[in-house]
Amino acid sequence: MAVTTRLAWLHEKILQNHFGGKRLSLLYKGSVHGFYSGDLLDRCCNQGPTLTVIYGEHRIIGAYAEESYQERKAASIILFALQETKISEWKLGLCTPERLFCHDNVKYNSTTNFQIELRNRKVIMGSKTTEDLGLVQNCTISIQDCEVFRCEDLLDERKIKGVTELRKSLLSALRTYEPYGSLVPQIRILLLGPVGAGKSSFFNSVKSVFQGHVTHQALVGTDRTGISEKYRTYFIRDGKDGQYLPFILCDSLGLGEKEGGLCRDDIFYILNGNIRDRYQFNPMESIKLSHRDYIDSPSLKDRIHCVAFVFDVSSMEHFSSQMIVKIRRLRRELINAGVVHVALLTHVDSMDLITKGDLIEIDRCVPLRSKLEEVQRKLGFALSDISVVSNYSSEWELDPVKDVLILSALRRMLWAADDFLEDLPLEKQGIKER
Repeated sequence: MAVTTRLAWLHEKILQNHFGGKRLSLLYKGSVHGFYSGDLLDRCCNQGPTLTVIYGEHRIIGAYAEESYQERKAASIILFALQETKISEWKLGLCTPERLFCHDNVKYNSTTNFQIELRNRKVIMGSKTTEDLGLVQNCTISIQDCEVFRCEDLLDERKIKGVTELRKSLLSALRTYEPYGSLVPQIRILLLGPVGAGKSSFFNSVKSVFQGHVTHQALVGTDRTGISEKYRTYFIRDGKDGQYLPFILCDSLGLGEKEGGLCRDDIFYILNGNIRDRYQFNPMESIKLSHRDYIDSPSLKDRIHCVAFVFDVSSMEHFSSQMIVKIRRLRRELINAGVVHVALLTHVDSMDLITKGDLIEIDRCVPLRSKLEEVQRKLGFALSDISVVSNYSSEWELDPVKDVLILSALRRMLWAADDFLEDLPLEKQGIKER
């Protein structure tokens, strides 16, 4: 049976981030391996930096060793206390593992100020240490359990190499992508969502990845009022060979609460391909059929092949009932019209305690998983239809982790568009039934 930690996810994330973004791999657990310092040192010496976690009755304390424990050799130790979500630390300094864990009946030394007595199931510390850690003046803490973790970088060389290879593979797949049945030369993806969700930023991010440098063609607002007032169809050239890529991203006015924002009728005119690039939206009324930017007889290549609903991940919990009703109603109308759609959550890197390591292992990240489930519960999207991204905003350089998220989301949209094209009636595909 696998040995599992007693740490709650939140406490594990706090410790990971506090000590420099570390992955914690469990080496020793007192309640499983025995409360003997010899067993602990046998398992934990020569393992690189380690984190010892002591579970008391009302608190968690411990010690972080910046270097690998080695027999009779002192390591630099940082003590910590974790109370609810607050962590405090105190530098103990150099200490041998034998003295720290009271091995071979080493007696408590008042100059050490801290000692873990596994055999007696207690931690002894000096009053100064207790005070510096912000604990109640109790120099002895009973041990309920003790765990020691090996600390590794969340993004080590192996993982970075894997991310880089995945980025290269995704770029190749998207550059050589061909729409289903070659029915259209390019897929049109409509970005739809509330004001300030990050629609224009997503286009900028996609273009940045393929150009090989950060670019900001689409203007992005610095507040939540949004800035897109025109309908824009963005063609993207590949920075590698200068050829146009096989997809077009379409940006529009944001969805408003009750009044204002993108008109419902305009949405379906866009879907049908009736609206030209650079049409100036009027939030009070939809486009007139006599307008110069209205297309009377659009072809299949002019219409939208996939809709991507874009939401700011931090705004989901604040969605009004009116917005939820509007999006649910719009989704039902899209389904009835046979239009495929997916969801895109932006700004995931702004969530508390989220690191780059979490962004490459989304399924294991509890907060991200809960956000996906919230979108599913409130708006009805299937979990498999929800992607997460971290758009480029103020960065100067590309980041392979961000690139992989952006490219993976785009690939999912193209797969959805292929489903739409495949599901078209034969006559709309230009195929005559025999």
